[in-house]
Amino acid sequence: MDDAERRRRVGARHALAAPVASTEDAARALVAVHSTDPASMTLAVAARLQRPDVGDVERALYTDRTVVRVLAMRRTVFAVPADLALSCLAATAQSVAGPERRKLVGLLRDARVAEDPEAWLDAAHRAALALIEQLGTFSAGELAAADPLLATQIEISPGTKYATRQSVASRLMTLMSAEGHVVRARPDGAWGSTRFRWAAMAGWSDHLVEPQDAQSAAAEVARRWLFAYGPARPEDLQWWTGWTKRTTTAALAALPTVEIQGDEGPLIALADDLGPTPGSAPWVALLPALDSTTMGWKHRDWYLGPHRASLYDVNGNAGPTVWADGRVVGGWAIRDDGTVAVRLLQDPGSAARDAIDDAAHRLETFLDGTVVKARARGWSPVERELRS
Repeated sequence: MDDAERRRRVGARHALAAPVASTEDAARALVAVHSTDPASMTLAVAARLQRPDVGDVERALYTDRTVVRVLAMRRTVFAVPADLALSCLAATAQSVAGPERRKLVGLLRDARVAEDPEAWLDAAHRAALALIEQLGTFSAGELAAADPLLATQIEISPGTKYATRQSVASRLMTLMSAEGHVVRARPDGAWGSTRFRWAAMAGWSDHLVEPQDAQSAAAEVARRWLFAYGPARPEDLQWWTGWTKRTTTAALAALPTVEIQGDEGPLIALADDLGPTPGSAPWVALLPALDSTTMGWKHRDWYLGPHRASLYDVNGNAGPTVWADGRVVGGWAIRDDGTVAVRLLQDPGSAARDAIDDAAHRLETFLDGTVVKARARGWSPVERELRS
């Protein structure tokens, strides 16, 4: 299965060659929509909708609750189909929730909050569990105000330029979201706001499906990822999930897979998913920073080419990218005046150039003056150039 077939699959399976009707369809296509930055999440869904609409994203997340935001793979917030949410949490409990608890215990120890920080955290955890059902939808500040234990202040990143103080309640929400106790509810502010409110996961959505166990959860996550992103290398799945090699191998072993030959070596595919992808009309897309497609694999040369240094920040986070028929051909940026600027790094042909110009105009209209800044990442070199 050559790289050309893999690129055709990206167009067909990631709702890029043929946009979809709803936010739920977009989330299913991607398995998980990168959502650490709410603005990038909304732009990622909009790029795949037949009729881009912020209201449809909010409907799916906060009204119908068919898409749920979870802190899971790679300790990243993703918006996932509700029937996969609890499997994502169960499949990453050891790699995300466990380390989050150890990190918080360390902060408590460094702050000398108690002689036994483990027992102290258990007490704070119980206090929070008792309160979240009573509070309904709440902010971390409101949770802290409800119990002196949760209002305890701890220092984050002491001795660095990022040093700050937070309440235990604020840090505890991160841990409890990874554990599946709480969910990010509608934020305060506009669609790009990061001022999250919280709610109890229990009762949040009728569409939540409890996995049988962590192993079956990991297998289900791997199955969905392999259909959307495969064929791929096992290291791609390991990187995407943040799993250990052992967990990745076990999850793949639970599935009917086959090894096939790709242009750059052996790849893994689902055994019943080997047919060719039908051709589609030429397509282009302007995908936002941190988009799930751009960040979908560890090994990216087959779609990214030589453009990594221009389009990713120093930590490997993708900036906004321009796509044409399964290849990254350039980058784009939102300037402070709300206009969208594009820079092509290779020539995709005159028809694609015209389509990219049209896509940039449509995006600018969709933004309607909204300026999205770099969050949870740095500016890419192309963004800095276009914004200068």
